[in-house]
Amino acid sequence: MKAGYKLFAFLAAFYGVLAVIYWALGGEALGITAIALSAALAATIGFYFFTNDKRMGLLPSDNDDGEIADLAGELGFFSPHSWWPLPLALSACAMGLGLVVGWWLTVIALGALVVSIIGFTTEYEKPGLSAHH
Repeated sequence: MKAGYKLFAFLAAFYGVLAVIYWALGGEALGITAIALSAALAATIGFYFFTNDKRMGLLPSDNDDGEIADLAGELGFFSPHSWWPLPLALSACAMGLGLVVGWWLTVIALGALVVSIIGFTTEYEKPGLSAHH
């Protein structure tokens, strides 16, 4: 992770300096915005890697003397089967198609997208439990 946040911090600084140079040389507004947003995106990813690095401490991949076996163990929870990515992708495609066909399809697809996101994120929550129990 250390290499990751250092890389993205460098990219954020590089794109930031590049945006200022492009602006000073009279570049177009769209190009300045795109380069500045690239800097912001790199900074966001670098910040994510930095906070994860501070939270998780020294990882085996950061240890120069580390072995492959040091990475053994549980990596996290991965859903063995889920149908929610299918309606999520279909509703996102319908939203894009709605921009071509008509706004009515975009509105319907947005509703389906919201339902799909809620279903996908709450898939493994136990029913009947509330915050007050």
